[in-house]
Amino acid sequence: MMISSKGRYALRVMIDLAEHDPQRYIPLKEIAQRQNISEKYLEIIIKSLSKNHFVEGLRGKGGGYRLVRKPETYTIASILEISEGTLAPVSCLSDDSQTLPIWEGLYKVVKDYLENITLDELTEAGHIGNDYII
Repeated sequence: MMISSKGRYALRVMIDLAEHDPQRYIPLKEIAQRQNISEKYLEIIIKSLSKNHFVEGLRGKGGGYRLVRKPETYTIASILEISEGTLAPVSCLSDDSQTLPIWEGLYKVVKDYLENITLDELTEAGHIGNDYII
């Protein structure tokens, strides 16, 4: 299973927003500069996050994006599922093949692991004393 750049960048955007004032809208340009990601590419990612009510946007002066909820309510699995579509290790988990139990087991392990890590834990504030080894 490979997480695409879209999935990795979605996580970086969400972490960036979580590390800043939750009341302030952060311009996409600022996020793009801090994360060293193309603003055009971030527009695609932020559109998906907004459509799924993970972030909200405000146009015009003082506009930008911010999280809809508190960082501790977002799991890494939920963010990746929005950007990747699924965390399944193979394209079809409804196959009848003899290898299906292997893929179902792997999917469960990965999903359970990522469901237990919140966005808050990946921010600088959440990093104190919490090391994750993958």
